[in-house]
Amino acid sequence: MSISVCIATYNGGAFIKDQIYSILLQLSQNDEIIISDDGSRDSTLNILFSFNDSRIRIYKNDGKHGVVSNFENAIKHATGDYIFLCDQDDVWMPGKVKRVMEAFDNYDFVVHNAEMVDSNLISQGIDFFTLRKTRYGYWQNLWKMRYLGCTMAFKSDTLKFILPFPKNILWHDMWAAAILHLKFRGILIDESLMWYRRHGNNASSSGEKSGWSWSFRIRYRWIIFYNSIFRIIKAK
Repeated sequence: MSISVCIATYNGGAFIKDQIYSILLQLSQNDEIIISDDGSRDSTLNILFSFNDSRIRIYKNDGKHGVVSNFENAIKHATGDYIFLCDQDDVWMPGKVKRVMEAFDNYDFVVHNAEMVDSNLISQGIDFFTLRKTRYGYWQNLWKMRYLGCTMAFKSDTLKFILPFPKNILWHDMWAAAILHLKFRGILIDESLMWYRRHGNNASSSGEKSGWSWSFRIRYRWIIFYNSIFRIIKAK
């Protein structure tokens, strides 16, 4: 069994080194970190190459630019039996991989909690599940996404349902959560297994803009609902 950690990078030089270190310490030689880079112009790629580790595999995102396409490109290149989504700017706590892999004995996907920290990894005194009132379920996360993509992991046999991403989605994690809930069995682990940095440029759907109109939000939920139901039916 092998693990693929999928990271979408773009100008992540400020934090990427800490993240990669925290991941490599928990991987075996059979595992991999799949990097899809969206045209970084800072030190991101130089830092990644400096690790000189064969487990780090870097791909250029030649498709549509943006976090959704970038993550899709990373996931497409994954060869592992288990897919871990990962942001470029967080830090995994020791034991994260072990704890998540234990849950895979009985479940197809896993979502775990995270400790909220600032850009300097100083705790903000709250965890993500408490902040977002996280609950398990399709409908609970369709109306208001209560998961972080970077806290999600799933078995690779789910990918035939998750990929390709619909062209009109805004958040990769909201889409993946919808598919996983419709078709597979998952679990919430109410343990903080990573430090989640909040610095204004986070890529996960927890940053949904509050200024968007209710009509837009309703239409977008309909898009996710329609596409997820259609995908499950079509992929059978």
